[in-house]
Amino acid sequence: MKIGLTGTYSSGKTFTSLVVAKYLGVPRTEASTMREILPHAAPGKTLEECTAAQLIQMIVVRHCERVVHETRLNPEFISDGCSLQEWIYGSVRVKYGVNPNASIDLEPDESVEKTGELAFFEDVMWELGKAFKRHVKSSFDQFVHLKNELPLAKDGHRPVNENFRRSSDELLLSTLEEMEMPHVVISGSVEERADAIADVFKKKPVMTIKMAIAEAQADYDTLLM
Repeated sequence: MKIGLTGTYSSGKTFTSLVVAKYLGVPRTEASTMREILPHAAPGKTLEECTAAQLIQMIVVRHCERVVHETRLNPEFISDGCSLQEWIYGSVRVKYGVNPNASIDLEPDESVEKTGELAFFEDVMWELGKAFKRHVKSSFDQFVHLKNELPLAKDGHRPVNENFRRSSDELLLSTLEEMEMPHVVISGSVEERADAIADVFKKKPVMTIKMAIAEAQADYDTLLM
């Protein structure tokens, strides 16, 4: 079974996917983070300083990486995110601006002024969304969505805020429903999440959850270096 683990920023996707891969002995796939792609896409810039065109470049790079990795791991894997998240990453910026932190004081139902750049960005994201949805529809059997219940990480490199995070989460879930993709929403501790995902996979653990968490933590720590 090919399962996509989805959720908004700081929902615990990466660590949960690492734990599940260890716990159930299934391959795990992912894409480079925006922070990793940034030096090649926009040398010397922060994500807040990127133009819409540069964001589109990074979104397409992440999508292409996902396609390659998912194809190689077929027919079974758990994926840390999916291409829908790249599309949503860009689409929600139409509402909050290329740098969402510049519009942090907006009310939930407000949006920034739609400049010419944002209007073009919206058109491009709309068209990319069609391709990304087709890919996801043909590449995954099931989605597991992590409830938006954890604090937003203050990592200093992602220009996101609670408004942006909430809107991203809502759009992701509504898109899965629109696409009629099988999905379940889970919550709780990492142990509870791992057991819930094991039920979805219909697989028995290959190690204890304690061992899986310890090994996943060691891998996760290397990602932060």
